Amino acid sequence: MKPNSQMTLDKYFRQCVGIDISKDKFTACLYMYDMASDAGCCTESIDFPNNRTGFNQMVKWSRKEAQKGFPLVYLMEPTGSYYEPLAYHLHKIGQTLYVVLPNKARKFCEYEGIKTKTDAMDARCLALMGCKNRKLRPWEPPLPIYRELRQLTRLRADLVKMQTQMLNHIESIDHMENVALEVRKSYEKLLDTIEKQLEKSEKDITAKLAQDKDLKARVERIATAKGIRALTVTCIVAETQGFHLIGNRKQLTSFAGLDVKARQSGKDDPKHHITKKGNAHIRAALYMPALSAAHCNRQMAQAYGRICGKHPDAKMIGVTAIMRKMLLLVYSLWKSGEEYDETRDKTHTPQKKDLELANAPEDCLQPNVEPIDWNKTDEEGNPPF
Repeated sequence: MKPNSQMTLDKYFRQCVGIDISKDKFTACLYMYDMASDAGCCTESIDFPNNRTGFNQMVKWSRKEAQKGFPLVYLMEPTGSYYEPLAYHLHKIGQTLYVVLPNKARKFCEYEGIKTKTDAMDARCLALMGCKNRKLRPWEPPLPIYRELRQLTRLRADLVKMQTQMLNHIESIDHMENVALEVRKSYEKLLDTIEKQLEKSEKDITAKLAQDKDLKARVERIATAKGIRALTVTCIVAETQGFHLIGNRKQLTSFAGLDVKARQSGKDDPKHHITKKGNAHIRAALYMPALSAAHCNRQMAQAYGRICGKHPDAKMIGVTAIMRKMLLLVYSLWKSGEEYDETRDKTHTPQKKDLELANAPEDCLQPNVEPIDWNKTDEEGNPPF
């Protein structure tokens, strides 16, 4: 594709391939954009099969259509697990790839005034976003051990859900009238199979952790905090890839969907809620540990009691706050490498009065005494001077 006549091929020239991916196929569009003149042009959106043949065809087509001598990048959305084969393929051949969340891509389309929602238009919008947004971070695949641990911890979470469902079914059967014996035996057999698989998955997670001694030592050190188990720490570490892409506490809170959003406007100020626009696996893994820590962990119990005192009719606010505090605790212990100390409180920031007293001479720190009574006399009738 030839660039637009208004475009200048200089350092402000950008080109990106936007990819809208699905199960059987993906749609690609190449966009060229000149930031200096705000001019751009794009190719038609083309469909490719979502397999190794389609990957090679798309790369060959994009290199043919792109302007030689300028960087070419790719941008896509994480559509389930369907995007992973193409993402790994592009990373393997040394191409720069950006993976953006769907809500950010949708907001960008709304900002650009694009209302149409089709595969071809989505690919074009993603390509334009890759040209205009220069704050994107290149995608990197997680380390193999984190990827395998994430799969194992998610399998365990699914087994726990299935176990709860079977237990609920059996309890419901116990309250039925004239239940067939075969039905109850089938449910009990399914429950027994799930429990065996659940036990096996926990052993697999422990064995996988044992393959990396440093990772195992870190997880066990963090798990010494009351209220949180090694399985929960492993889930958090696996979902965040060892906090590889996390730069600060706010970013981690947003990643887990535990950040609070406000929608105040004039006199209208509704209740604040967490966004839940983040990793749901981390939130699910932290719920039960938060309930436990709210009673057995001294620091968490104090925070929980203080928050529930302010909101006696909405104790879930306190549980959510403890979930956030425990997530940040894991992050802090992971980064600092310190041991957990339950007696350690937050660092006290001295106020101005505290600093004045700390720097005052000792003779100024005398206890308060009552003022002298000048009319008082001693036993012999002498005044106090």
